[in-house]
Amino acid sequence: MTGALVAGFLAAPSAGATERVPGGAAEAKGVQAAAAKAAKTGIKWQDCPATWGLEKPIQCGWVTVPVDYAKPNGPTIKIAVDRVHSTGTAKERQGSLVYNPGGPGGSGLKFPRKVTTKNPIYTKVAKAYDFVGFDPRGVGKSAPISCVDPKQFVAAPKADPVPGSEADKLAQRKLAKQYADGCAKRSGKMLPYMTTMNTARDLDVVRAALGEKKLNYLGVSYGTYLGAVYGTLFPGHVRRMIVDSVVNPDTSNIWYDANLEQDVAFEGRFKDWEQWVAKYDSVFHIGNSQAKVHAQWLKLRAEAKKKPIGGVVGPAELINFFQSAAYYDSSWIPVADTWAKYRAGDTKALVEAAGPDLAGAVSAENGNAVYTAVECADAKWPTSWKKWDRDNTRIHRQAPFMTWANAWMNLPCATWKGPQGTPLEVKTYKGLPQTLIVQSTRDAATPYVGAVELHKRFQGSRLITEKGAGSHGVTGLVNPCINNRVDTYLLTGKVDAKDVTCTPHAVPAPKAAAAK
Repeated sequence: MTGALVAGFLAAPSAGATERVPGGAAEAKGVQAAAAKAAKTGIKWQDCPATWGLEKPIQCGWVTVPVDYAKPNGPTIKIAVDRVHSTGTAKERQGSLVYNPGGPGGSGLKFPRKVTTKNPIYTKVAKAYDFVGFDPRGVGKSAPISCVDPKQFVAAPKADPVPGSEADKLAQRKLAKQYADGCAKRSGKMLPYMTTMNTARDLDVVRAALGEKKLNYLGVSYGTYLGAVYGTLFPGHVRRMIVDSVVNPDTSNIWYDANLEQDVAFEGRFKDWEQWVAKYDSVFHIGNSQAKVHAQWLKLRAEAKKKPIGGVVGPAELINFFQSAAYYDSSWIPVADTWAKYRAGDTKALVEAAGPDLAGAVSAENGNAVYTAVECADAKWPTSWKKWDRDNTRIHRQAPFMTWANAWMNLPCATWKGPQGTPLEVKTYKGLPQTLIVQSTRDAATPYVGAVELHKRFQGSRLITEKGAGSHGVTGLVNPCINNRVDTYLLTGKVDAKDVTCTPHAVPAPKAAAAK
């Protein structure tokens, strides 16, 4: 490959641009060097390993990236990538569409299966793009990190997250410190480099390895923050970018305040689900008002605390399972149905759904390790227990569903042994094209204010608001008002002249109710 062609792939910023783009001059040079190498090497595509669960014609490969971009000739790791070719003609093809599902800690390798399973939402876009997924650094097949033995991680029942005494709080604080220490012991060499900025740099190297001059990107949940950071560091390398269910990129929000905001939003969305359950009382028989359903939730929680269901499902496991209903509308029926079965005497369904998943232990432990490592490394966290205690006690009063569970999950960051950086100031630099932002107003995991904030920061962006809906990740749901605009943007680059508000997608309806 000629030098001129490689330079074309890189679209490298000038020296002046390197100085003004945040993230560090040494790292900016390092990513240019790594991307140049990747553009020359490309990706050796082959059939995916049988154990990865990715059917033909999906192909897999590797992209080599530096552990530390300030030392591009130092230690490297391999990033696992996969793709499925575009289904249209050569004339229709527009390049690769790279996907990140969020987390931090989520694997994107299942993305090409949207094509192989013939998901109708993606049919038009699949004609124009190769669908590309990847495991970010530390995740899954990409130099996975670990903080604790996976079997220990999924062991149940765990202590009730809601503390009943100072002794309960002290026990949870000890567990959080042990977890942080475990991360340092098992994955210490990687911890300083497990940042969103480094993952964004990896994404640019993947872009170069794919032979793409500019990136087409779809990011959901934390993937929106990865996209926002990428767009800030590499504005001239973006061709099309869609961010769906947006993390508030304000530096003050990353990551301590983000989790407190989540707690309040999850409380609201859990109530939405309880109202829906009450509406279908003829199907689920749990209660005919939100208050009655909630009373039954508290009763179930108390029973599980007194005597764990099946010996393994206590309040912590219940919160983890029921939380999925506050995340995704697609979980509304399964969670309510499992609860209804339990109330009718079927304990097995609830134990299977909420109990420890030994088969998925390695993946679950790895996902949590990456989540913790990235959030702890991205920003400085409060080290004062008094602050954590005061803030979470206050939030718990108005949002008891998952405030303390969320606090304990993040508390390892208070005693983190790796360095903690300063979040990138997300903003528009020269070359950034119009981006498309999609968000539901009642999203619990990434509250709506995040989409509004990124919309302000990315000049010229368009915001599609799904009013009254609350599912997390909306581009994959059936709502023509959103689906058609996503297709138009990815296929033509065009957006509406102004922001758009869409009516919500259809709420799930249980079959028994639908038949009446």
